Amino acid sequence: MSKVIVFASPLFFLLIGIEYWWSRRPNSQAALARAVPGATPVGYRLNDTLGNLSLGMISQLWGVLTRLVQIGIYGVVYSAVALFPNEAFWSTWYGVLLALVFYDFCYYWLHRGGHEIALLWAAHVVHHQSQTFNLATALRQPSTYFLFGWIFYLPMAVVGVSPLVFGIVALIDLLYQFWVHTEYVGKLGWFDRWFCSPSNHRVHHAVNDGYLDKNYGGILIIWDRLFGSYCEETKPCIYGTRSQLNSWDPLWANAEVYAGLAHTSRQASRWSDKLLVWFKPPGWQPPSLGLSASKPAFDVARVSTFDPPMGQGLMVFSSLQFVGLLGAVVYFLWHAESWPMGQAALWVIAITVGMWALCAAIQGRLRPLMALTIQSAMAATLTGALGILPVHFVVKPLTMLLAIAFVMTAIPASKARVLLVIAMVFCGLGDVLLMLPGALFIPGLAAFLVAHLFYIALMRQDTSSLPWFPNRRALALLLVVAAGMYGYVWPGLPDPVLKLAVAVYALVIALMAAQAVGRATALRRPGAIAVAAGACIFMLSDSLIAINRFVQPIDLSAWWILSTYYLAQILIVDHVLPTRRNNGS
Repeated sequence: MSKVIVFASPLFFLLIGIEYWWSRRPNSQAALARAVPGATPVGYRLNDTLGNLSLGMISQLWGVLTRLVQIGIYGVVYSAVALFPNEAFWSTWYGVLLALVFYDFCYYWLHRGGHEIALLWAAHVVHHQSQTFNLATALRQPSTYFLFGWIFYLPMAVVGVSPLVFGIVALIDLLYQFWVHTEYVGKLGWFDRWFCSPSNHRVHHAVNDGYLDKNYGGILIIWDRLFGSYCEETKPCIYGTRSQLNSWDPLWANAEVYAGLAHTSRQASRWSDKLLVWFKPPGWQPPSLGLSASKPAFDVARVSTFDPPMGQGLMVFSSLQFVGLLGAVVYFLWHAESWPMGQAALWVIAITVGMWALCAAIQGRLRPLMALTIQSAMAATLTGALGILPVHFVVKPLTMLLAIAFVMTAIPASKARVLLVIAMVFCGLGDVLLMLPGALFIPGLAAFLVAHLFYIALMRQDTSSLPWFPNRRALALLLVVAAGMYGYVWPGLPDPVLKLAVAVYALVIALMAAQAVGRATALRRPGAIAVAAGACIFMLSDSLIAINRFVQPIDLSAWWILSTYYLAQILIVDHVLPTRRNNGS
């Protein structure tokens, strides 16, 4: 199925390109006038389009890992209780057609449940968050449907539709729905009365009064006519959700409603309400919270468009980044079915983090150089874990070079910046020494030891009026942890020189972490807390190196060591000093 998506993708992008070209024509007219206060302009916005496509790509990535859950459960039910498992019948053209209608019927109820049950809406909401309506919106798909969506298709397994035919009709139903996400196809007469059409689906995506929660059909709209959920398009549509996401973050887009439901469930005083929150309609509040009456009524005239500015440089950067990540996704989807699940999972995590960094840059939460640093770090981690050494030997030192470039361009000149850059240079040197063949472990260790001394001096800068290591409890605890770790690896250290070197290093890394924790205790700023977390994670990463090298091999050691190492470096580099204001360019 992944390869089918790869084959279909050029057609998707071709049609998106044609629609974009059409929307740019001076005399282009949408099917309906859009003279509504606050309405999103017809056409495409780069930030919104990249956000939509990123969510679709992430959905496909995670679908490779979760598809076994859905197909596996379907297959188990089919094998156990299928009433009419006649594969010869279901494989005929009329059997496939019947299965397609059956699937579309099940999809209608899943889709309707996705609007009427909060737990299902938490997954489906992703598809509705965009405030524009175009073919790129069709590809904006959730990543969590696998949790409960399979339940609605079990009747097909019970009847006897084989898993193969089920997969075929599911793909047909999904591909059909792509073309109905457009404003450039008007009403189609008789077709609108029988099938899901652009006009019918515009209503489904609208938040206007009267349009809300209508037209659930995937291919056939007759289900809506039969079950009372049909509404004809009679006025301009306002798209999105009534509780706007206002973010391009793909991870938050998938988690937002789940987080809100969990928060409301925790607040509810009665256990019945804690459970009902998940199964009532979206927006339901337990009466004991007293929030329903205070929530203002939705006013379509007050809808605003989320559209943070993008400078020309950021537009070029994000477009190139997207092309690179798209290439990685296509490569993954083409090969994933032949890879072990563990290898596929590493690719999925790495590309997802890369997508997150791109979207954070689009929104202005990350500078482009920091986004590149994060993506390079994930590439170094992935290639190191999978043993793709030619690429690893390039991207590992490149990551620290990008981080240094970020510091030099984003942080104002100061003594503190000098200390930070020197620390990073020695970390980069340590990276290179530990990569090279030969007995370079101690020189690499020495380079990191010097780096940690400069990190300690750096973290001392804004707490100079206080004693060294202001939080003495944290100092004592971290020294005990370092001593315990050293005692654990000591039997595996082969010679006295290495025993001494590792002892000194364990002491210095514990002092760096203690200085960072003491600084966070004194300053009580989110950035200082992030730096303290980074320093402690750095200590964890070094402990993993020692255990893997001197005690016993760790499964996927490169993944765990490098991911924690880069997370620590990024937390420190991005938060230890104030940056210049990001102007989005």
